[in-house]
Amino acid sequence: MLNSTILIKVKQRLNKLDSSDYDNIEAWQIVEAFNKGQVDWCRRNLHGLNVVREGDEQSTRRVDDLEILITTSPVSTFNKQTYFEVQKPDNYLQFKRISAQAARDCCKPKNLVIFNGEEANLDLLLRDKNKQPSYEWGETFATQENGKIKIWTNGLFDIVNVKLTFYRQPIKIQIAGVLDPYTGITPVVDTPSELKDDLIELLIDEAVKILAGDIESMNQLQREAQATENNN
Repeated sequence: MLNSTILIKVKQRLNKLDSSDYDNIEAWQIVEAFNKGQVDWCRRNLHGLNVVREGDEQSTRRVDDLEILITTSPVSTFNKQTYFEVQKPDNYLQFKRISAQAARDCCKPKNLVIFNGEEANLDLLLRDKNKQPSYEWGETFATQENGKIKIWTNGLFDIVNVKLTFYRQPIKIQIAGVLDPYTGITPVVDTPSELKDDLIELLIDEAVKILAGDIESMNQLQREAQATENNN
């Protein structure tokens, strides 16, 4: 869908099309509301905070809507003696999984099974014979802290060939000649939404809901809030 179409649809829903009345909406405000609406929608539906209580991969619709945001990327690691540290990418939104291989000087790398652990239970996980890092069994766990993922080894082996699978942030739309409120730069070319047209229609409702709340237009706010949930 063209960005110009998004602008027209948002203004139409707000009853601002060809209107010079109070609270006129500028193009950069629509861009900001649409981009914010993308993130709001993604977080709500990844976690299942929607009318049908469905999270990611719980239905074919969720898979179809969100699969474009799943990214698998090789990542660098830093050896911290008892664990290997992975820095989350800048466009990181939500964790999916992490895969890696364990290596020793005597043997070729072997695939690891890495399950998610809780930082609060770290001491218990390291003591538990069934969950602590094991090269022989090819198993370990990972925890997350301060924007980093830690793959625990207890110093028993090295971690190589690490790949992080995650949901990334959706690409922000930009309109040529319209100030980007996130960077303060005026782009010279459009950056359209990467999402499907039917999902963009929902995100237009999200943007209108945000703008309607900003200008205290209660009728539009209630209508769009209902529309975003009914079509989820």
